[in-house]
Amino acid sequence: MPEKKNTKFDRPGGYAMPKGGTQIMRQSAAALAESQITLYGDKLPSYVSKKISKLKPAHSAKDPDTRVYVGDCRDVLANLPDKGEVDLIFADPPFNWDVPYDEWDDGMPRAEYERFTFDWLDACIEVLAAHGSLWVNIPDDTAAEVVLHLKRRGLSMINWCIWHFRFGQNRNTSFILSKSHVFYFAKDPDARIWNPSAVLELSDRAAVYFDARTMAKENNKGMRLPMDVWYGQYWGRVQGNNKERRHGHHNQIPEVYLERVIEACSNKGDMVLDPFLGSGTTCTVARALERRSIGIEYSAVHAKSAWERITKVGMIRKGAALGQSSAIFKARRPKPKGYEIPETTVAK
Repeated sequence: MPEKKNTKFDRPGGYAMPKGGTQIMRQSAAALAESQITLYGDKLPSYVSKKISKLKPAHSAKDPDTRVYVGDCRDVLANLPDKGEVDLIFADPPFNWDVPYDEWDDGMPRAEYERFTFDWLDACIEVLAAHGSLWVNIPDDTAAEVVLHLKRRGLSMINWCIWHFRFGQNRNTSFILSKSHVFYFAKDPDARIWNPSAVLELSDRAAVYFDARTMAKENNKGMRLPMDVWYGQYWGRVQGNNKERRHGHHNQIPEVYLERVIEACSNKGDMVLDPFLGSGTTCTVARALERRSIGIEYSAVHAKSAWERITKVGMIRKGAALGQSSAIFKARRPKPKGYEIPETTVAK
């Protein structure tokens, strides 16, 4: 319904402007932390981490500082010398879908898996800096539990994004799974690191409608921040003969996904951490973008493979998706004469 003139509030233009989800979520964070939310995994006792007197990485390199630790992330996180100093955490945990992750048990009873989830999330919160951000990639069946747990721990949700891919596993008993939830939380939403100009994409106004107004802006002509559903070239699941594919690893996330997260929520020289390193995507991208990084991997075999990728193969698609248009329609009319889109915003 159309907006009506506002005669009671002092707001720009005299129109009633809603506060919006972000502001409301900030206001509710403290209240939820004081709530008595109870989840299924709470029936089990919290994990007691092992004390490691001299925690040493299995693999390390300099310029920038890059470390990979082998072990249970709950133990490693509790003994990290960088506690309280990590600027950005990205986590893509086991989904408990009975995937053969070398030595890891990916078929826990539900309560045990939820308890494990709460414990590693708490361990991440402990090492995160006051200005830090936490990102979690998780499927439908555990999304609600992760959100509620982080809210009851006092973190503020900045975005609930969706990673959409076109090649989900075929099935005929329900709609095909073609997404993963991407949660973006912060300890302090006002103090967090946020670099919007680093991840801009070509707007529909510029790519589809050739709207002269967007090209007349003083800054970021024809550009906008990405929407909260992520898709496009190089954004699909890493499988088959994809150049990024690391054989022996399951459920790889594309490099462009981590590039967006790392560019947006950290600066050069900052520390990025991944508690479930897997094929090494997070540290590979972080190193390519001149960030320090820590990876934790339960399997020594997978850690060795990831380290080879981090230090010898490197990032393959650096900048390949930055600035691209995510429009789902072709141009609505011929491009007007003299209408030019900056070359840096054209899809490669």
